[in-house]
Amino acid sequence: MIVKDGLYYTKTHEWLKIDGDIASVGITDFAQNQMSDIVYVDFPKIGAIIKAGEIIGTVESVKSAEDFYSPITGKVIEVNKALEKTPEEINKNPYDAWIVKLQMSKPSEVNSLMKKEAYEKLVK
Repeated sequence: MIVKDGLYYTKTHEWLKIDGDIASVGITDFAQNQMSDIVYVDFPKIGAIIKAGEIIGTVESVKSAEDFYSPITGKVIEVNKALEKTPEEINKNPYDAWIVKLQMSKPSEVNSLMKKEAYEKLVK
């Protein structure tokens, strides 16, 4: 299982990468491994305002469908449309296959998220 440095993590197995006031969100290697073969991603609407902890969308695999949650509050500014045709990219490269990008409205919320070491302890 891979846990990358420089990202933030949630207890519900989402990761967050920050670039200025933009946050890319995806699911962790642990989450994709638990789900197995991912076959579909349900995205939020562009422009939607999402609060921290709210459901952003759903990731479906051959085993199950799981909601994924927003680590922070923000406005949906982009979804990874490439995942419509190749959702299995989440299995291959979970930290490159971001699902949604949010413009953060409360950047201080990242202080409540886990860094690499804390997330590694959670999933062991």
